[in-house]
Amino acid sequence: MADRSIPLLDIADLDAGPEAAQRFRETLRTATHEVGFFHLRHGIPREVIDELFDVARRFFALPEADKRAIEMTRSPHFRGWTRLDGEFTQGQVDHREQIDLGSELPEREIVDPPYLRLDGPNQWPEALPEFRATYTAWMKRLEELGHRLLTQWAISLGARPDHFEPSFDPASMMLKVVRYPGSADAGQGVGAHSDPGILTLLLIEPGKAGLQVRSEDGWLDVPPRDDAFVVNIGELMEVATDGYLRATDHRVTAPELGTERLSIPFFFNPSLDAVVPPVELPPELAARSRGVSQDEANVLNDTYGANLLKARLRAHPDVAARHHADLLSPAPVS
Repeated sequence: MADRSIPLLDIADLDAGPEAAQRFRETLRTATHEVGFFHLRHGIPREVIDELFDVARRFFALPEADKRAIEMTRSPHFRGWTRLDGEFTQGQVDHREQIDLGSELPEREIVDPPYLRLDGPNQWPEALPEFRATYTAWMKRLEELGHRLLTQWAISLGARPDHFEPSFDPASMMLKVVRYPGSADAGQGVGAHSDPGILTLLLIEPGKAGLQVRSEDGWLDVPPRDDAFVVNIGELMEVATDGYLRATDHRVTAPELGTERLSIPFFFNPSLDAVVPPVELPPELAARSRGVSQDEANVLNDTYGANLLKARLRAHPDVAARHHADLLSPAPVS
């Protein structure tokens, strides 16, 4: 699977008449059944994209004290800045720094089940006030796009257009602004994983490679397109379709020494306590379902919050130990 086999869809086709919209839906379904990834030409003005990356660069250039003021270890909701080499995937260190943002929701008074602890406020950098306005507007823009894509997926799978919508009232959004510094050995920027939710829209700095997708032939590069998101589905969409749609493993290699790479992934997911409704596929699609992937180390759940909490506790053991020690397995007695 070379990059040319990653399908390219254009969101403008949805406004180009019934035939173009139907072709969009068919390609959407085929791409996420066969590959799990596609490019989506978004039509967003270049100046909006440039501002996002400009503000990101200014954030990462702040003195460390300003970034530490919003360090994730201060947040039981896993929001804020993570220092370089402070996150883990599959138990291995990810060579990146980042800030995590999410839906601005009040803290829950009742946190049973435990994943309800994840709702809460963001931490915003006081030293860079424009950061909040820029990324709040970006999340709103992508929330609207996420709802539009969900509608098209539902129709393409033979379901009602609003099939997924009750689970997204309200949506649980997560946004990461990520910096990958150069590495001498092109090691792990972020390790192999699949996303725990429904939908990911990834914006990559123009001209910066590093994203790789697992295929039957091994790890294959997905170079970015300046005019498009890289889009993939998550584990919950695989669960909802009994494996007809595929949550594909992916990873990021660190850039060359002396360079860096910025990326801005947006995760559009249902409410923490929502159970994603299964899709009753038409017989011709159901016959091609593969069942949900089984992995003892990553048992999938149809409730987004349970999937997310599991992932967050593993990725940020320092936050887990400080705020959620009661959820951690006791160390074995030697």
